[in-house]
Amino acid sequence: QVQLVESGGGLVQAGGSLRLSCAASGSISINTMGWYREAPGKQRELVARISSSGRTIYADSVKDRFTISRDNAKNTVYLQMSSLKPEDTAVYYCNRIFGGAPVGSWGQGTQVTVSS
Repeated sequence: QVQLVESGGGLVQAGGSLRLSCAASGSISINTMGWYREAPGKQRELVARISSSGRTIYADSVKDRFTISRDNAKNTVYLQMSSLKPEDTAVYYCNRIFGGAPVGSWGQGTQVTVSS
């Protein structure tokens, strides 16, 4: 079972940037990977995904502000977030995606807080 560890969150002012990392304990090169977020009182949602070939898809709410990327040599997936808004405040998680759904265990996530 591949373990995932998210990092890079923090407190940032609106308009700022953060780069999140998701480090896997094993190879994820053949996996589609996704970044999810869960805000207080809301369901966990998928914000970005990247296929094994590098194709990316974004939620409308983050399009043109977030960029997902991967480094298979490092078994790591990144989420570059810019022009952050208070509504981006959430715990961010990564996971493998199969058949359109997250699979495997969730990590502890990383908290992103955007102040206005």
